[in-house]
Amino acid sequence: MSYFSDYLKRTDDRMLSKWVHYFEVYEREMTRFRQRPISFLEIGVFKGGSIPMWKGFFAEGSRLTFVDIDPDCAQHAEEGTSVEIGNQADPDFLAQLAEKHGPFDVILDDGSHVCAHQIASFEALWPHISDRGIYVVEDCHTSYWPGFGGGYRNEASWIEYAKRLVDRMHSWYTDQDAMFPFDEIAKEVQGVRFYDSITVVEKHQKPEPPTTLYAQNGKVTLSRRALAVRGRKSAFAGKDGT
Repeated sequence: MSYFSDYLKRTDDRMLSKWVHYFEVYEREMTRFRQRPISFLEIGVFKGGSIPMWKGFFAEGSRLTFVDIDPDCAQHAEEGTSVEIGNQADPDFLAQLAEKHGPFDVILDDGSHVCAHQIASFEALWPHISDRGIYVVEDCHTSYWPGFGGGYRNEASWIEYAKRLVDRMHSWYTDQDAMFPFDEIAKEVQGVRFYDSITVVEKHQKPEPPTTLYAQNGKVTLSRRALAVRGRKSAFAGKDGT
């Protein structure tokens, strides 16, 4: 039985509200962080129901921090956890938060769900994610709601921002330097994974550019030559270029 299906039968009077399909994503993305004590941050406390859930999920000794703009949420703190009161879109508050509790192995944004707030929190806290850590934004469907600063293909939405992260991650390989220059974040983003209403951005420090491996007759050769080539054409294209 999964941890979450078992836990839901043991909840107390602190309400927990999540979309049903989120728990499968949690299992897939966060199980690997259960092997040792970690530092975890969740933005959004609401009624406090997720605090005991995450406390039981992660290893004993983990540092669990929760953030909400509502001062009443401070009452939900329990042993082994911290609840900080502040605005997730306030860079000064987030800097103080990171200095006090970071770096973080896992950050989960379940806060206001306002697109501008999601982007502001990511940009302020991404530098404070540990190597091999993940930044999770949930309830991303608000990117399609104008009332939350979203709307279909609205460039100001979190979803469109995350799509651009995919481009920036691939900027090592640019062949259009003027319009698509190399972005330094490519040295840190290992992957951007989209689920229904959840986005996961994984960090992995990559000080060196990607390397091509050639193996033949037991001999392995490494090369970065492909990154310097411009005007590439497919080796599999026909004589007419198609």
